[in-house]
Amino acid sequence: MAAINKLGVIGAGLMGNGIAHVAALSGISVVLMDVQQQALDRALATMAKNMDRQVSKGSVSSVDRDAALARIVTATDNSAFADCDLVIEAVTENEEIKKKIFASLCPVLKPDALLASNTSSIPITRLAAATDRPGCFIGMHFFNPVPMMKLVEIIRGLATQDATYQAVEALAKRMGKAPVMAQDWPGFVVNRILCPMINEAIQALMEGVGDVAAIDAGMKLGANHPMGPLELADFVGLDTLYSVMKVLHEGLGHSKYRPSPLLAKYVEAGWYGRKSGRGFYDYSTTPPTPTR
Repeated sequence: MAAINKLGVIGAGLMGNGIAHVAALSGISVVLMDVQQQALDRALATMAKNMDRQVSKGSVSSVDRDAALARIVTATDNSAFADCDLVIEAVTENEEIKKKIFASLCPVLKPDALLASNTSSIPITRLAAATDRPGCFIGMHFFNPVPMMKLVEIIRGLATQDATYQAVEALAKRMGKAPVMAQDWPGFVVNRILCPMINEAIQALMEGVGDVAAIDAGMKLGANHPMGPLELADFVGLDTLYSVMKVLHEGLGHSKYRPSPLLAKYVEAGWYGRKSGRGFYDYSTTPPTPTR
């Protein structure tokens, strides 16, 4: 089993910078790539701020913070991945975009480099088939916020080799994560269970069973959830939730996975939740105000 000492990350958004953050603190050299230099600049600033917070809490030393930040280099094209042992794709949840990224990435990689996708629902076997190395392809699904969430779902495609799984499992543990193996079925483990629950809460809101405050309070107080399902939907991103529900519906064919029409309306309106400033809550106020 080859050790992974140099990691590439594609996408400098929320998930990509979180993966780079944790990897660098674990002693791994990181190449963070995004086509937009501004996204890279924001990612570096975010990582520095988040590591400063860890230093202030005493969970990371200032020496380790400085060393971690020094391990991260940025790039705006794939050529920087030429000597990476593993490249993780962490871009938007769109299958065609991911396939195009892998098609342009594979020619620059060394022959034994591994590939992973941080997809939350798209079949790993299908993504792997779009590459030149399906045996070296795997799903590595981190959870937001990456520096705080311990879980990593590791998903084997039909062709994934044992050595690939073992190398990625070892990497997850080195990064301080708790890996669980998931089979390559739509939604894997967590989203197969979680997203239909959130979707049902949105359907209940649409049908007038309760308003936003009632539904969230009910699940926090009645089921002891730390966040209500509508608050969680805004945190995840309603566009991401909608994409996952479509994958579940198309892949499993059961009507219980059909995205709520109200979820579709919010996405059409551009109300994606926290990241857009408005979803089931309006984030221009303190505290956020329910929108229904």
